[in-house]
Amino acid sequence: MKNIHPLYLSGNFLSTNHTLPVINPYTNQIIQYVSLADESVIESAIQKAYQAFSLTKTLSSYHRYKILSFIAQQIEQQKEEFATLIATEAAKPYKYAIAEVNRAIQTFTIASEESKRLPYEYFSLDTTSDQLQREALVKRFPVGVVLAITPFNFPLNLVAHKIAPAIAAGCPFILKPASVTPLTALKLAEIIHQTEWPKEAASVLPCPSSIIEKYLRHPLVAKVSFTGSPAVGWKIKSIAASKKVTLELGGNAATIITESADVEKIIDHCVVAGFAYSGQICIHTQRFFVHPAHFQKFTQLFIEKVKQMRYGDPLDKSTEISVMIDEANAIRTEQWVQEAIEKGAKFLLSGKRNGNYHEPVILTNTNNSMKVYAEEVFAPVVSIEQYNGDIKEAVQRVNDSKYGLQCGVFTNDIKELNYCFEHIECGGIIHNACSILRHDAMPYGGIKESGFGREGVKYAIEEMTERKLLVKEN
Repeated sequence: MKNIHPLYLSGNFLSTNHTLPVINPYTNQIIQYVSLADESVIESAIQKAYQAFSLTKTLSSYHRYKILSFIAQQIEQQKEEFATLIATEAAKPYKYAIAEVNRAIQTFTIASEESKRLPYEYFSLDTTSDQLQREALVKRFPVGVVLAITPFNFPLNLVAHKIAPAIAAGCPFILKPASVTPLTALKLAEIIHQTEWPKEAASVLPCPSSIIEKYLRHPLVAKVSFTGSPAVGWKIKSIAASKKVTLELGGNAATIITESADVEKIIDHCVVAGFAYSGQICIHTQRFFVHPAHFQKFTQLFIEKVKQMRYGDPLDKSTEISVMIDEANAIRTEQWVQEAIEKGAKFLLSGKRNGNYHEPVILTNTNNSMKVYAEEVFAPVVSIEQYNGDIKEAVQRVNDSKYGLQCGVFTNDIKELNYCFEHIECGGIIHNACSILRHDAMPYGGIKESGFGREGVKYAIEEMTERKLLVKEN
């Protein structure tokens, strides 16, 4: 008898005739089966969510605050269960899984606070020669039904970054979680089900991507929020052209190590930035650009630290690196590395593939003709390159990319930092930390092919609301 987890449709846990096995990437064993949504289920979810909009948009800020606070508290109480589930279905080492759970608690907590202070403006209209004796009020109102699509690598916190702002804004939501990691989102649905959030206003629907594509044009869907690959993201935007759309698409993030950096102090952080969760993080540092004064020492220390990383079961709390999400991605990684070597890249540390585990790889002499450098590698592969010592050249090399999400800069020179802030083509510049740093309150997103719009709770709420103007007669 199959162990089948129901999907969550408009306040009901529903079992369907179509199921999908969820596989533990480390053991390759089936954890559980999940029910899949078909077109009738998705249509029902959208219709009921739209009907529930009349309720969600009138919920008081206090009610939204209480709902979000309750969710944060329940995740806190079930922290170990969530971390274990993430480690099991996503093969994320426990130390990173528990960190993700803590961030999700933070995300819902921030949303609870932001729900009480949705932005508005009040101003006079007597500021021109017309001298209008009127005043203007600008308020933000929820846009309506949000269709959210999330990836496998943060099956709780990236879900939180869709759901928490939607609740704070007063928008019903339909979530399509990644097919390989749906169990964490469905566990979160069990918590949402216990709140006062209108039941019809929430659905978590595992389903094939080919099915959900049809609903990007649905007239009752007001907003699409997607996190994932650039190829899929830009296709979504072209299909949902008349909707409000937010895309968080990743990239080939860089970090600059300048002459004033203390290499010994930063090396542990740099290794984590390169190899946490096998590099399957959209802001993991893929490209390091190092000042000539530090290049030899940095690479030596970096290689030593990477060699010490402990491979093992994601559930083992001492594990630092484990398998990738599936063998197909490990094979892709192997092929990309081989392509780079054939085109002239050199190994600083070579790594082999065994099934869906790919050992860490460190390369140098890489360039934009190689996928490991030019594309989002999303794997345990980094490049370390030496720049000529001039910050302008380092910035130019960072910018020589079709992506622009985040960039780390280690410098104690304020002129260098200011130059980087003014000239690096990224959504975020991180001072004295690698590109991987993210706080859940900050505006987060990229330019160029790295995305469209911004996440981060306050900014995602703005993306899920519309301004409305009232001009009042005095």
